[in-house]
Amino acid sequence: MRRLLVLALLAASSAAHLHRRDAPAAFSKPASSAVDYVDPFIGNGGYSPDGSGGMIPSTAPPFAMTRWVAQTRQNYVSVTPYNYTDTTIHGFQGTHQPAIWMGESGQAIIAPGAGQVRSVFEDRGMPFTHTNEIATVSYYSVVLDALESGKIHAEQSATSRVGHLRFTFEDTATPYVLVEATRAFVLGSNDPSNVTYPHGSIHIDHSRREITGHNPERQDFIIGPSPASNFAGYFCARFDVPFDSFGIAQNGSVKEQATDGQGALLSGFARFAQGTKRVDVRVGVSFISVEQARKNLDKEIPDGTTLEQTAEKTRAQWAEKLDRVKVEGADQEKSEIFYTGIFHTLQYPYEQSEDGHYYSGYDETVHEGESYTGYSIWDTFRSEWAWQILLAPERIPGMVQSMLQDYVEGGWLPMWKNIVETNIMVGTHADSLVAEAVAKGFTGFDLETAYAAVHKDATVPPEDDWTISYYDREQHVGYEVRAGLSSVYATHGWVASDIHSEAASRTLDYACAHFSGRMSFHLLTVFVTVLADDDYAVSVLAAALGKDADAAFFRARAFSAPFTIFNNDTGFMEARNADGSWAGQDAGWTEGDMWAYTFDVVHDVNALIERRGGNKSFVEFLDQHFDGGHNDHTNEPSHHIPYLYSLAGAASKSQERIREIAKDYYNNSVNGLSGNEDCGQMSAWYIFSALGFYPVDPVSTDYVIGTPFFDKVTIDLPNAPKPLVITSAGAPNKPYVKSVTVNGRVLDTPILTHADIASGGTIQFEMSAEPQAWSSSTLTGSSQGSGPEAKRVAME
Repeated sequence: MRRLLVLALLAASSAAHLHRRDAPAAFSKPASSAVDYVDPFIGNGGYSPDGSGGMIPSTAPPFAMTRWVAQTRQNYVSVTPYNYTDTTIHGFQGTHQPAIWMGESGQAIIAPGAGQVRSVFEDRGMPFTHTNEIATVSYYSVVLDALESGKIHAEQSATSRVGHLRFTFEDTATPYVLVEATRAFVLGSNDPSNVTYPHGSIHIDHSRREITGHNPERQDFIIGPSPASNFAGYFCARFDVPFDSFGIAQNGSVKEQATDGQGALLSGFARFAQGTKRVDVRVGVSFISVEQARKNLDKEIPDGTTLEQTAEKTRAQWAEKLDRVKVEGADQEKSEIFYTGIFHTLQYPYEQSEDGHYYSGYDETVHEGESYTGYSIWDTFRSEWAWQILLAPERIPGMVQSMLQDYVEGGWLPMWKNIVETNIMVGTHADSLVAEAVAKGFTGFDLETAYAAVHKDATVPPEDDWTISYYDREQHVGYEVRAGLSSVYATHGWVASDIHSEAASRTLDYACAHFSGRMSFHLLTVFVTVLADDDYAVSVLAAALGKDADAAFFRARAFSAPFTIFNNDTGFMEARNADGSWAGQDAGWTEGDMWAYTFDVVHDVNALIERRGGNKSFVEFLDQHFDGGHNDHTNEPSHHIPYLYSLAGAASKSQERIREIAKDYYNNSVNGLSGNEDCGQMSAWYIFSALGFYPVDPVSTDYVIGTPFFDKVTIDLPNAPKPLVITSAGAPNKPYVKSVTVNGRVLDTPILTHADIASGGTIQFEMSAEPQAWSSSTLTGSSQGSGPEAKRVAME
């Protein structure tokens, strides 16, 4: 997020695996070929993680509150705790950093050692090689060269709130384990001299074999409207071996037999008797208290639990999801890309609640209920949310309710929540998530509260809206929400570039929407579209609640705004100033340019096609976009663009472009992702594309057909009465679609509905090695659309 656009050097690294992920038999239970295909190293290569995915080889169950990972470097904003190019490991970290462009929060770090206690990060790194390293979804193993002599075999697994580590000491000096409470961190990625020193605590209770404490580090505290001043990560580390001695380490100095410590650069340690071969430590973590961390430990990994049992429990949770998807006709590489993609899409947002309670940084209070954080909504609303709706529907009501709780406690729905709101990115796309959940039939949250939240987004401007730019990571400002709402956008339909940053992107994000008028409060069957939390989402919920006047008002505003910044002279979207003058083609964009954003009217593609002169002219425009090198798949605004050919009657060109992107930007190497993963959106694009369809307009309940990659995919959807079976014989070598039938019904347009998918059934693709015309019919509608009938689909 908020990255430089770095093109990954994918082709150079796609050949062979340089790493291992095959676990011993004891850590391969239950058996699951789908889980075995997951390679946690994919997306962690290179010196810039932004160019290769920004992922880490972590162990934890789906949506875990804490992910445990070997620590090869200090992680800050734009830096991950593990990088494949490093050669030393400095400890094992329970991380809460949801993406490389966000900061760490309240982490816990466990570092084994032998001989002299080394608490300083730079001093404690131990060499390792990737040939002695194993990484799976539920088990990590590495052999370290102890600094004085011998080897330390480190093994790791985890549940959602408890890390489980086992250290085997081979021919070493006196073994010890260090528990780090606080460290120094770089405040912002651009100034390494700007260092902050959080003050935490350590307590050692040798009778209980525990080291407990708290760590208030929250690297994003300098941005966003909520300081969450009382936030801390609490931990309880419990060992299975008695302490032979212990002490406190602070800023490199050691105080033997001390039991308590406060302040910065603080750690506690326990030594074990010379000759001790194996030490097992379980680390419960909490955002509430040390006592809650202890409760989490006792509940999730109680005393007597072996590492093998912990790993089996976590692997079973992944198998429950991944085994629901069975692929036929995929080679080893494609299987690894596909199943690793599913792994990536089921990590965030992550659980913030513990045992039915959660800490809220908005009001500094512990509440009852279910809560999530790590919402990369500007990215994930595009297709990851739609994928989670299909494969993890049991999570959706709680995730929506969590966002509504953020509104109640903090005043607004989240934009980019990392413990609390951070004001990262533009637009209020939580509206899209809520509207899509409603449109697809989810309940379990209060619709009146949901409407109040999205209505506020659409009608209440941020403070000092005429004077604050709200540039990226601007400090000391309130909630950004829809910057520009009270200025020109509210009266003329655009955000003024000479007042607000990223004004053109904001205009499109606020406005994109489409309302079909077919919303039933009881059936919740709505054909809609929205680019995030914008005016269409408000109209959808207004209609659901019978607020017809509001629905009409926000629908009208949604359709009027996008083309207020369409420059008829150039044929591109362009930012405008407050006086209506054009701001220049390079001004006002969020992680994109005029090429990407001119296509960013997913709620009203038909109107965009008309503006560009009709189907033939629009297809030529798409050709210019791709052939001119303008499509930047390393960033999300381009993700839907290859599918637009299908909506202009050139489906075979969609199929060609989709295959090209999948080949060029995804592989099974450490550099196997373009850009960075952004909490799963990059992988969600690949998953949907491999299935043969994509939610171009995510709230519309429609999916545009592309080109399936495999011969057959069977998905046991959790909420469906029967499996979804997608057959496409010959697809690995035949990219073109000749026909599609859904439960025996022949489709005459390249559109699937959510109803075609969510209840299971059979989708059959007839594939061809040669381009095929989709159909001879042309379906048209008004420029403001009326559901899928409004899509133009025939030209070939």
